[in-house]
Amino acid sequence: MNLPNHFELLATDGAARTGRLTTPHGPVRTPAFMPVGTAGAMKGMHWREVRDAGADIVLGNTYHLMLRPGAERIAGLGGLQRFTGWGGPMLTDSGGFQVMSLSELRKVTEKAVTFRSHIDGAKVELSPERSIEVQRLLGSDITMQMDECVRLPAERTDVERAMQLSLRWAERSKRAFERAPDGYMLFGIVQGGDIPDLRHTSARSLTDIGFHGYAIGGLAVGEPQAVMLAMIEETAPALPVDRPRYLMGVGTPEDILEAVARGVDMFDCVMPTRNGRHGMAFTRFGQINLRNARHIDDPRPLDEESPWPAARDYSRAYLHHLVRAGETLGAMLLSEINVAYYQELMQGIRDAVANGTFEDFRTKTRAGWARGDIAPR
Repeated sequence: MNLPNHFELLATDGAARTGRLTTPHGPVRTPAFMPVGTAGAMKGMHWREVRDAGADIVLGNTYHLMLRPGAERIAGLGGLQRFTGWGGPMLTDSGGFQVMSLSELRKVTEKAVTFRSHIDGAKVELSPERSIEVQRLLGSDITMQMDECVRLPAERTDVERAMQLSLRWAERSKRAFERAPDGYMLFGIVQGGDIPDLRHTSARSLTDIGFHGYAIGGLAVGEPQAVMLAMIEETAPALPVDRPRYLMGVGTPEDILEAVARGVDMFDCVMPTRNGRHGMAFTRFGQINLRNARHIDDPRPLDEESPWPAARDYSRAYLHHLVRAGETLGAMLLSEINVAYYQELMQGIRDAVANGTFEDFRTKTRAGWARGDIAPR
């Protein structure tokens, strides 16, 4: 049984799509990139900068927020939007991936995942029902089902076991979500690793269960890009056309552009802020390493044509100095430059799809990255 649809598909160009997702805290233009505010904050950035950069929606992490400061505490303080001051649409992941990746001592059963907190070692049980309860307490506009993610490469038996368990957890997650207020959404997560028939089985089964939207999970976890794109090509056409498609944890600008070309609508990744903290800038010339000594005497901005002020107003020499000196401002400026570039890319994609020029945009964008940064004269 399908849930009510809050997604409007506005235009297509080949497999690429643009649309609008309506949430209780405002509309989301798709394709959308969601900056990641893991613990209820964007590392190195104020929310106003995230908004000004063009982000409609951000991601919060259930695992981290349930451990600190606690879902019940956040609910008592008015939910994530009020607690953080973001105010706009938010998606929360189920916490399952972090349990698998951060908790060395964990036990997966049919009932739940039991693990030790990385903060104080306390024993915690996270079931599909508790994951949904936590996300509802947080007040997220989009809730994710509880799933099990297997790192690749993996044996078929392990991938299939996790996929089937995730399907059973999807049914339990949906039942737990039934009392959510109107307008809030629950997404199912397609698993199946790098095995096409398992991806198809997962997509069909989730569609039969019925969700507001569908995520493609279990990718960008160790496999080559070609494998990831092949799995998107297998999975996206198997999902309902009228529902949003979310590729979890991806990725680089190139990953996003290629996934849009294969029918994906939503993305998230820590890369813009994480790379910014390590001296890396994303631009239309590709990625630029500000630690490189060639910037030490370069008075040029990163990109004089960028719509984002920090990319135009600071010299490469100054950014290089901040990074090499370990100044916090360097990480802050590069993080906002990166988030702004990702949002500029998404706006370019949306415009191109709406105008029927996506392939031309894709070709020119890839050519700019391939050409690389322009050396000083």
